Amino acid sequence: MKIELTGKVYEQLIQLAQTLQVEAYVVGGWVRDSFLKRESKDIDIVVVGDGISFAQAFSEQLKEHNDFVVFKNFGTAMVRTKDWEIEFVGARKESYSKESRKPAVIPGTIRDDQLRRDFTINALAISLNQSNLFEVVDPFDGILDIERKIIRTPLEPEITFSDDPLRMMRAIRFAAQLNFDIHPETFAAIKYHADRISIVSMERVSEELNKIMLSKKPSIGLNLLFESGLLKFIFPELQAMHGIEVIKKKAHKDNFYHTLQVVDNVCQETQNLWLRWATLLHDIGKPVTKRFIDAEGGWTFHGHEDRGSRMVSRIFRKLKLPLNEKMKYVEKLVALHHRPKVLAEEGITDAAIRRIIVDAGEDLEDLFTLCRADMTSKFPEKIKLFRDNLLKVQELVKEVEERDALRNWQPPVTGEDIMKHFNLTPCREVGLIKTELREAILDGDVPNDYDLAFKKMVQIGERILAQKNN
Repeated sequence: MKIELTGKVYEQLIQLAQTLQVEAYVVGGWVRDSFLKRESKDIDIVVVGDGISFAQAFSEQLKEHNDFVVFKNFGTAMVRTKDWEIEFVGARKESYSKESRKPAVIPGTIRDDQLRRDFTINALAISLNQSNLFEVVDPFDGILDIERKIIRTPLEPEITFSDDPLRMMRAIRFAAQLNFDIHPETFAAIKYHADRISIVSMERVSEELNKIMLSKKPSIGLNLLFESGLLKFIFPELQAMHGIEVIKKKAHKDNFYHTLQVVDNVCQETQNLWLRWATLLHDIGKPVTKRFIDAEGGWTFHGHEDRGSRMVSRIFRKLKLPLNEKMKYVEKLVALHHRPKVLAEEGITDAAIRRIIVDAGEDLEDLFTLCRADMTSKFPEKIKLFRDNLLKVQELVKEVEERDALRNWQPPVTGEDIMKHFNLTPCREVGLIKTELREAILDGDVPNDYDLAFKKMVQIGERILAQKNN
């Protein structure tokens, strides 16, 4: 089989290979994606010889502006143009020790290089050599596996995963992204070697997790992580959500599978990775707050949203996710995710509406997106009723927000105002005064007006300071 590659960049690569008299091939993801009809701007080139020298020569002969970067630690080089990112590497053979995923590398043939690839669908190559120009080199039936929608390793899967355990995560990530099945022998090897994931840096694991989370239907990958046994090693807090406990014929829903459904639901509305993470973690506090009341009351997860929010920073630290405003965003949504549902089910007051506007701030729409996704039931009429009620909450939020100008609201009287009036330095009492004044405004007891709020602050402050002195 041949795939004719058209365009100036391929003409230049072919000409350079002929001029330098070296073998060169397009390999990997670009070839795979061409069969899948997926667009890609990343091209990987394998050169039988010195890949970095070939890349430098290619960069120098380009007439258009380009960036040439060498990654010495990896033995690769990158040429970036306006339209392409082209990575070059020399064909190589690899061997691994049991204690590390960093291989010993020696030069090799194109077949050696294909043998070291993770999966058959990524081991395809297209020749850039005049002797067999554009011929697809497919020694492991990767094209057939693409047609069958199968993830399979070129070598025995035990060797592939023992050598580089990150490939277990990559297998599951590709299954999620492409909606492929993992070959039974390949999946059995993942299960057998699951504990080997512990030698992989958490940064690399999280990179694959994020790609799973950005797939069209993350539940595919998340469920495969669970079934393979990988999840308990990389994310035990999520694993702990699996299962149903029954006492006195009272059972609760399986929070793991519920969460997977909610994540898929939210993905129909947003590409926001961190909203997807907030959705994945929205019920993460349920296993540690689960309580059985009695035969009549059944199960409760009281306070799971607060407990879950406090777990976020520990999870982000362990998974090497960003400890910045993205983490704070996830913490906020996990803490607030139950609030709109309570309003939709139990009734609405202006005070409650004002609080959710102020507490959610600029993330209010994302909060409602999460809440819509969180309604799962086998009864469509139940979902419709909840979403209709949630829509009413949103409409009231809009009315109150427009009337009271509360988005990103801060109390009109600041902590500095309080300290100046009472001649205080920063102390506990300043916080108490500020909090009570905030609650009075949100309850509607005091208008959102500086003069009236200041007057109320004086009353509150005099009482709190008098209690302190007594």
